[in-house]
Amino acid sequence: MEYFDIMSQACKDVALPFNEDTYNKFSQYKDMIKVWNEKINLTAIVDDEQIFKKHFIDCIKIFKFSPLKQAKNVIDIGTGAGFPGIPIKIMKQELNLILLDSLNKRINFLNEVVSKINLNNVETIHGRAEDFSRQPKYREQVDVAVSRAVANLAVLSELCIPYVKVGGYFVAMKGPSVDDEIKDGKRAISILGGKIDDIIKINIEDSDLDHNLVIIKKVKETPKAYPRKAGTASKKPLK
Repeated sequence: MEYFDIMSQACKDVALPFNEDTYNKFSQYKDMIKVWNEKINLTAIVDDEQIFKKHFIDCIKIFKFSPLKQAKNVIDIGTGAGFPGIPIKIMKQELNLILLDSLNKRINFLNEVVSKINLNNVETIHGRAEDFSRQPKYREQVDVAVSRAVANLAVLSELCIPYVKVGGYFVAMKGPSVDDEIKDGKRAISILGGKIDDIIKINIEDSDLDHNLVIIKKVKETPKAYPRKAGTASKKPLK
């Protein structure tokens, strides 16, 4: 229970309850990250304290965007080791979660996490974001799309916004310097049917880390031409 208090403090900051059962799920998740990280590259962060702060608490802070608490379904694009999707699901177990990643080894890891810590209503998808958002089952179907991927905002927007229903949101988790990305991405966001609604600064307890949540509201349907075929968004970002 070494990190229970700091996790509890972080949850209090976003007005969410936290208990021993929730903490145990995060602890199991942390242990699995460390075991699997020896087989496949999940994260460069392997110290327990840093996993709790730089991964778990950082992801929990996405609830600073309070409409996420009312979301019924969420997709995490380029989820990697499950960030921020798995922490979101642990904190709000009633929502339906889709985890999408292009590497099947990571999907295998996520399937084991979902099974071991008893998370229901989680769908894992192995594939490219550009391919699945063209399918009627997924296109403009989710309340909130989230991503902590490293691509710039223009690229991420083309990958994520097509999944969001009109009136829903795309939340991009970004580092401290987002001004240039926002300036460069504004036109792409508009083309794709979104508008920047808010930028929420977040900080991590007991650390000097500070990040931003870029909140993009879906205000109109994404034109059928988008997303372009796989790989195009990163090679030729919309400007």
